[in-house]
Amino acid sequence: MDVRDSNGTILKDGDSCTVIKDLKVKGSSVVVKRGTMVRNIHLTDDEDLIECNIDKVKGLVLRVEFLKKA
Repeated sequence: MDVRDSNGTILKDGDSCTVIKDLKVKGSSVVVKRGTMVRNIHLTDDEDLIECNIDKVKGLVLRVEFLKKA
C-alpha cells in the first residue's frame, strides 16, 4: 500500500509534510493555516488518511490530498 501526497510523492511513517490549504478542524475553532509544518506523521489503515500532531491539536487526522512532503 503506497500512500502518496498531493504531488504523488510516497509518504512513510515519520515524514514531515506541509499543509497546502487552510483547513478548519471539526469540533474546534482552530484553523490549520496553509504552510503549517506537520512533523512525524503516522500512516493509518486508510491510505487517504494520516495521523499527526500540530501545536494546537493533538491526534489530528488529515487527508493526504492536502499535504505535500517537506
